[in-house]
Amino acid sequence: MVPIKRLDNVVVFTSLMLDVSLTLGQEFYTPRSLRLDTQKVENRIRTEGLSFIVKTLPRLGKALDRALSGDVPLDSTGFRKEPGSQIPKLFGDLFKRIFTLDGWVLQTPCTNSVRMLRQLLNVYYKYEVPYSPQLEQKVLDQFIETEQDLLNHAACRLCNFKLQNREFSNLLYKARARLKVLLSDFVVRNVLPRHGPGAVSTRETGPGKFTFGRYNERIASIYPWDEYFYSSLGHVCDDYRGFSAATVTEPNAKVILVPKDSRGPRLISCEPLEFQWIQQGLGEALKYHIEHHPLTMSQIHFKDQEPNRNAALLGSVTGNTCTLDLKEASDRVSVGLVQHLFPEHVKTALLATRTLATTMPDGSVLTLRKFAPMGSALCFPILALTIWAVLSAGLDAKARKGLLVYGDDVIVPRASARDAIAVLESVGLKVNMDKSCINGLFQESCGKDAFMGVCVTPVRFRTVWSSTPSAGVYTSWLAYANSMYKHGYINCAYKIADYLLAVYKSIPMDETDSGLYPALVFYHPDNQEPLQRTNRNLQKRERKVRVVIPKTYDKVINGWSMLLRYFTEGKRASSTPIYNPYESQQMPYRSSQCDPVEPFCVSVYTQRGREQLRFRWR
Repeated sequence: MVPIKRLDNVVVFTSLMLDVSLTLGQEFYTPRSLRLDTQKVENRIRTEGLSFIVKTLPRLGKALDRALSGDVPLDSTGFRKEPGSQIPKLFGDLFKRIFTLDGWVLQTPCTNSVRMLRQLLNVYYKYEVPYSPQLEQKVLDQFIETEQDLLNHAACRLCNFKLQNREFSNLLYKARARLKVLLSDFVVRNVLPRHGPGAVSTRETGPGKFTFGRYNERIASIYPWDEYFYSSLGHVCDDYRGFSAATVTEPNAKVILVPKDSRGPRLISCEPLEFQWIQQGLGEALKYHIEHHPLTMSQIHFKDQEPNRNAALLGSVTGNTCTLDLKEASDRVSVGLVQHLFPEHVKTALLATRTLATTMPDGSVLTLRKFAPMGSALCFPILALTIWAVLSAGLDAKARKGLLVYGDDVIVPRASARDAIAVLESVGLKVNMDKSCINGLFQESCGKDAFMGVCVTPVRFRTVWSSTPSAGVYTSWLAYANSMYKHGYINCAYKIADYLLAVYKSIPMDETDSGLYPALVFYHPDNQEPLQRTNRNLQKRERKVRVVIPKTYDKVINGWSMLLRYFTEGKRASSTPIYNPYESQQMPYRSSQCDPVEPFCVSVYTQRGREQLRFRWR
């Protein structure tokens, strides 16, 4: 067992290299090459620090993916190369089985070498190490720059109908017609409001979210306050003084930066309380309608990523499809474009529930020209609908049949790829050509990477290791160990388990991977067996294991407000039908009214990010 608790990333990485050598065999990855590569990695980590495996190797991984598309040769800048070739010396044995000496893909590349290389180069790609203030400022500057781009783009002036290009006008006309057919029977007021899991710009938390002390006229014009912000008319009467004294206001959203990975933070715009309340309900109703409408049920998905993943896997064999990745997709759907595309009754509701400005971290207020930034509950469905509408209008009938949209993850027939890119960019969206897979047999969509019919998705570490017992570290690194084991990287899996056992002493083993509690799926000789007992009441054997328990607190508030919470959260699973004309009966949000409903207490609130490890009998 590892005598120290501090995880050594060099040891973990070199154990992964050993697994690659053992999996491929000595004829693919010789012991000499393994020894030399291990020395190179150790030396570069010693001189460059963690950034070598967090930034430098992933950069080579991106160059590998671009070269696999067949458009460009391998770019191994930053690494010593084999004499007279573009092949880097580091992991050269693997690169030589994929590329020619001048960096182009071989006629019959080794798919196993691709899978192993991508694992080595990307294992620390999303490691959540601290980032510099310069990266924070870069993200904020990009957000502001995108706003300026939207102002300059013709799509922002669509609401004034200043359309000079006839072809562009026809595209928007057709897209609007398709959305009109899709949403003609969508009832904007048939929504069940609720709160989202994140923070709000007006700073209410927990029980404070169920008391609405502000009034917004734009929202109330579509969603009257007494119907959507109170549990009943009795609630309105009892709270008449508070209702009549509500402050009429137009609150702003608020930009915050949340950790993403070493490349920089993710920008999120927190919505005001009243806006988030309605946005969540309207967004859920839109998603349900879209996923059950005959026109879009097979092309747009919000909860199931498998159609896109399977299409990417199939496309890596046939070469008939390509995947498009959009850059800053949520920030490039302009409000002008939404005004022009969506039918009147839906457009009115969307604009009424949209915040007009956001407050930046420095206190300045930025008027939003985008429809909704990331953080709004309407961002994802409106983005998907906009992409689907313009592509359906701009592509021919044959190409439309192969269209798949999951948010900003788009799959189109390869023969129509250039037309699809031109259509998307004509309305202000921007296609990231470095991440889009247009040529070759490498495809990636919805987190699944495929090459020539083989899944080459790597296991990626995200959570930074901590020697202090932590629920997040415990569950994350157990998942990493299990994933490495399932992918055949046995030494790496055991090495991670060594570090886990040095801190947590005993970890249960569950070979069936039932998911009842965090556990290893493989045997480790140093693992101590948990305590066991026979539960005579349940007539079964139980083990004392660690489970993750959310930290909660009790808060009794006004009875009407607790009833409002019960109506919007407690009974949501079984008693919230939503009308769909394409079903034989009214359907709930979930698939079956017979699904069990978990016990729910309206006075108990969960503190997000405060999970705890506790021993329980399971």
